Amino acid sequence: MKSFKTGKEFKDEGWMLDAPGEAEPTLIRAIYDKKQIDVKDDSWGLYKFADWLPIGRMLEGSSAPVTYKSEGLAKELGLENLWITFSGYWPEKGTNMKTASFKETEAYSVCGRMTEDMKQTLVVASAGNTSRAFARVCSENNIPLLICVPEDNIGALWFDAPINDCVKLICSKSGSDYFDAIHLSNIVAGMEGFVAEGGAKNVARRDGMATTMLSATTTIGEIPDYYFQAIGSGTGAIAAWEANLRLIEDGRFGNKKMKLMVSQNTPFTPIHDAWKADSRAMLSLDDNLAREQVEAIVAKVLSNRKPPYPIAGGLFDAMKDAGGEVLLASNEQAAHAGELFLKTEGNDIHPASAIATATLIEAVKDGTVKKDDLIMLNITGGGEEKFKAENELFYLKPEIVFDINPNEEEVKQKVEKLFL
Repeated sequence: MKSFKTGKEFKDEGWMLDAPGEAEPTLIRAIYDKKQIDVKDDSWGLYKFADWLPIGRMLEGSSAPVTYKSEGLAKELGLENLWITFSGYWPEKGTNMKTASFKETEAYSVCGRMTEDMKQTLVVASAGNTSRAFARVCSENNIPLLICVPEDNIGALWFDAPINDCVKLICSKSGSDYFDAIHLSNIVAGMEGFVAEGGAKNVARRDGMATTMLSATTTIGEIPDYYFQAIGSGTGAIAAWEANLRLIEDGRFGNKKMKLMVSQNTPFTPIHDAWKADSRAMLSLDDNLAREQVEAIVAKVLSNRKPPYPIAGGLFDAMKDAGGEVLLASNEQAAHAGELFLKTEGNDIHPASAIATATLIEAVKDGTVKKDDLIMLNITGGGEEKFKAENELFYLKPEIVFDINPNEEEVKQKVEKLFL
């Protein structure tokens, strides 16, 4: 492991989220023995990229992102070198993520990092997709899990089979947002017998997400010029940047740093606002205004109020190093982009993916990208409608719904009883 802030290296001793002995917050990175990645065949699922995943075991049921050269959307936009990395449900293309989201790349990597002797209950907060992915993986592999989701987002917790009793759901009540769910999870993670998944600070989460970049580069044969993705926390973009640096070190894919073209859904634009102000710190945002803005956006998964943007090695540093821009798209633009993707490529995509696609459309129109640029469009979720049409669905119901500003002792007492 290596501290981004100081460059100090230290031994990986399991579930490490921070650099030992360092006072200032920093992300840590995994250092792998293999400098050149050996990509396995598709039967390995996500673990085809195991050389660059910090795992101790491989779980059943994973699927890797798939990258293919676009024809339909590329022709529509006049692009000669558009590659789509698709994470979701699209068996015809070779990806079979049954939660229809790239959050499965995180879940199979993080849970693969958990050793058999870790007896704590894993705690995960999310706006929906992440919890759905972790719930599925933990349910199938009998890993105790507590997920915290805003009550308004529990419609995202759908599955094609009933969820194992080792998985429990608690919520922050209607009107709350992702930040409130994180607050709830932090209370629980401080209890004995529970362990925080860690979000962006968990190398397994970032390196799992980095498989989208590994898929693209190893399929194309070179590092892309531009990387388009919608962001809530920006962790996926940080992961892509870190993978980019490893791929340069690999030596077979060129030495360029791809520009990070990340996007947010208006009117909720905290990362955009900080970036445009050239501020490492997030700008102040009134809690109630933030909740109103989150209410207004179609891509609810892009609603992180406290993203890993300022932290050393976070999104601010990634974008300063790689270059790029924070772009914006409206609900209306996302709807148009989603329809266009379905028409030209043949599968439905999530609102967040539609936000990314909408900003690519605008970048072509305004000349930001040229027709022969090598572009990676990271479709972080898709095929949900297709999957739902083909399967009976089961929904996870909350065990407890807490107030937006809950009493800590009450939370601890009630949650403790869930796992007796």
